[in-house]
Amino acid sequence: MFGCLVAGRLVQTDAQQVASDKFVFNLPDYENVNHVVVFMLGTVPFPAGMGGAVYFSFPDPNVGQVWQLLGFITNEKPSAIFKISGLKAGEGGAHPFGMMAAPQAPSVAQVGVSVETLDQLAQQTPVSNAAVSIMDSFTQVKQLNRCSVLNNW
Repeated sequence: MFGCLVAGRLVQTDAQQVASDKFVFNLPDYENVNHVVVFMLGTVPFPAGMGGAVYFSFPDPNVGQVWQLLGFITNEKPSAIFKISGLKAGEGGAHPFGMMAAPQAPSVAQVGVSVETLDQLAQQTPVSNAAVSIMDSFTQVKQLNRCSVLNNW
């Protein structure tokens, strides 16, 4: 149902189903990952009125697993890019994954997808540093070049 992609690595489509509505991907060596893409495979859509909240969990030696809401995917928005490099510190918030057992290796993080109603998704607030610009790279480069031309004018 879901896939997970990290640049320079093979696509992961082997999410572990930890509950009827919860799926988890393991991310080894997460300290060297800046962004993660979560997407629907296109084989099974969400039921009507449902979507997926996307969470990131990393091991914290002081408090155990820390879960942070990154954003969401839906049938209308079947993929999203999230920045996880700035999320390695700080406290997590409420999450639907309960007291899951943490991966055994200390450098393994997890990306979780929780199937929830669209109303629930609309009421949740993702961590602010997880947002990735919605502009494409070409537009960003064009704007940067335009700004540098104006600054040198």
